[in-house]
Amino acid sequence: MGEKLNGLTASQVDRFETGKVLYSRPIAIEEGLGPILNKSNCGSCHSNPLGGWGAISVTRFGIENKGAFELYPGETQSLAQALSNSSFCAELVPADATIVRTRLTNSSMAFGLVEAIPDVQIAANEDPLDINGDGVSGRVHWVTPLEAAPGSPLRAGRFGWKAQIATVLSFSSDASRNEMGLTNRFSPAENAPNGDNARLNICDTVADPEDVVDANGVGFIDRVTDFQRYLAPPPQTPKSGMDGELLFDQVGCAKCHVSQFTTSTASSLENSIRSKTIRPYCDFLLHDMGLLADGISDGNAGEAEMRTPTLWGVRRRDPMLHNGSAAGGSFTARVTAAIAAHGPFGEGANSAAAFAALSAVEKTKLVKFLDSLGRAEFDFDGDSIVDILDFFALQTCIAQGQTNPNNDCAIADIDQNGVVNSIDVDLFIQAFNGEIFDCNNNGFADLRDIALGVSQDGNNDGIPDECGNESGSCQADPSGDRLVNGVDLAIILSGWAGKGLSDLDNSGVTDGIDLAIVLSGWGACP
Repeated sequence: MGEKLNGLTASQVDRFETGKVLYSRPIAIEEGLGPILNKSNCGSCHSNPLGGWGAISVTRFGIENKGAFELYPGETQSLAQALSNSSFCAELVPADATIVRTRLTNSSMAFGLVEAIPDVQIAANEDPLDINGDGVSGRVHWVTPLEAAPGSPLRAGRFGWKAQIATVLSFSSDASRNEMGLTNRFSPAENAPNGDNARLNICDTVADPEDVVDANGVGFIDRVTDFQRYLAPPPQTPKSGMDGELLFDQVGCAKCHVSQFTTSTASSLENSIRSKTIRPYCDFLLHDMGLLADGISDGNAGEAEMRTPTLWGVRRRDPMLHNGSAAGGSFTARVTAAIAAHGPFGEGANSAAAFAALSAVEKTKLVKFLDSLGRAEFDFDGDSIVDILDFFALQTCIAQGQTNPNNDCAIADIDQNGVVNSIDVDLFIQAFNGEIFDCNNNGFADLRDIALGVSQDGNNDGIPDECGNESGSCQADPSGDRLVNGVDLAIILSGWAGKGLSDLDNSGVTDGIDLAIVLSGWGACP
């Protein structure tokens, strides 16, 4: 995850890469950082991967007045800034604030695609009066983009936990000012620490707006907008057909976590964004979340309402939920806790109860489906890298023959034709994160020859046996990267007393002889 969209032009790739650098570069005080802030760069919060979800929480506070949320007296917003340029400028959450809540950082993945969903598609899923009687009554949060000209029509909000933002540029502008203290042309007023303008006048040493645009009218917020707009969506492998997705629909999860949208056909959109089918598993609507709500209002979003989060990439998410309460442990444990938290009240209660009523086998299938959201093709061990270990798993799948979306080998059946074959092997070679060799000079990658049975690999070193030592066969290199190092040592130790890749001498057990082979071959392969 974290790659750019397919089909970008050279100019768009350059804008993506430029924005990516600025997204993770700390802003200096001299450039306008602070005086109160939460982080000095975007990537500190959106970090898993860069531009994705994070484990960083921010604090929001206010007071309760007759059951309704109100800003703390003197404050202009509910967000607290935890850091400051000096202790004198620091902002503190008042001790008498009666509402104090934390929220996790949202993901910026595929923001350009999400922005391009027509408002009418989002509005088509709302049912504010629950006319169909299913207990789900989501509604659109209609908002005005910060960059919109006066009198412009409202847009369907889709970003932020309260769906309070409709466009990527508005998101960048809002976050730059509120999270980093960098004022800009759409958010030109600095936040005063605890509303104290006298302190602000002393602490704020850079003239506003601090995000100075270049000769082309482009500033920091435009550059990081480019990065977020051109981020690709997380993968989903397999793409369809899992029993768990049917159960996901049956228990009612898909009523809010809507699987699919199609982006706008507007000619003004880039080819990489226009008319694309995406699967975010989100309706971008506000829902009454019962006990899971945070009690804070924002614009027209009420205290009990939260926007449905996207589920693409959920397998990488720890913690989960807006407040991070489903954290740690296994993926299954986090998902189970997150679903249970949707009850016993609110629009998610029926789905939480339906999930709880599933059999253990059915729950496993549903969780396995969710685990496919964010899983890369061919990544058998789930480490987000397609390497030699995944190649050996690929060989097992080829030998297995038939597969289906519920089988572990489904992540290698890319065309979903029920068998892992030469088409899938060729795609594996493209995805392989390592050097590709052709030691027998037949015009095909050695790994392809081995996978399809053209060549044998008796010692499991990723090199065809017919190449022999003259080809650079390296018994001490089970990782196949042509370098005997700690990676290979780890393979031996993790496979100790077992068989397989770590059994270098094919004795049937990984032991001291295999360890000696690695140590004696330490360094570059011949």
